[in-house]
Amino acid sequence: ERTIEIPDAVDPHKVTTGIIVNPDGTVRHIPTKIVQKDGRYHAVLNSLTNSTYTLIWHRVEFTDVSVHWAKAAVNDMGSRMVVTGVGNNNYAPDRDITRAEFAAIVVKALGLEVGKGENKFNDVRASDWYCGYITAANAYGIINGYSETAFGPRDKITREQAMAIIANTMKVTGLESSLTDSEVKNLL
Repeated sequence: ERTIEIPDAVDPHKVTTGIIVNPDGTVRHIPTKIVQKDGRYHAVLNSLTNSTYTLIWHRVEFTDVSVHWAKAAVNDMGSRMVVTGVGNNNYAPDRDITRAEFAAIVVKALGLEVGKGENKFNDVRASDWYCGYITAANAYGIINGYSETAFGPRDKITREQAMAIIANTMKVTGLESSLTDSEVKNLL
């Protein structure tokens, strides 16, 4: 956890996220929250790496979620560079997503380094856009395949699979749940 004090001249409501600036100039979101402490605003960033960080204003509003129930969450994730939508400023909020897309969302949301780990799945080629996300999620123990060598990246994700990934993510990040293992199994 790192904390950056927000200068008085900067509106804390104009900070959408913190980013890591990679040596090659690319950037990626890292989990960020704005807190007030002793009358001052701070950005609290959570990253697994020592890097160069900065705060940005990157407001995104997808056109096709303007009256959707998930508008606030979808636009927030877009503003944090976690989701990019389907093009033409649209998100397509009611379409199913694939296992690969869900893996990418989780890796981006956690600010993990894309490509960390080894690709052990025969149905995930190195040239596939999602390969780096799947290998990173697998390396951190967030996702598993159907078997040792099959992931099913283009399969639609089920609620049960998504919940298993979220449960694994909670373990990796140290988030606590008040549910017992048997209560979680009953939810699935």
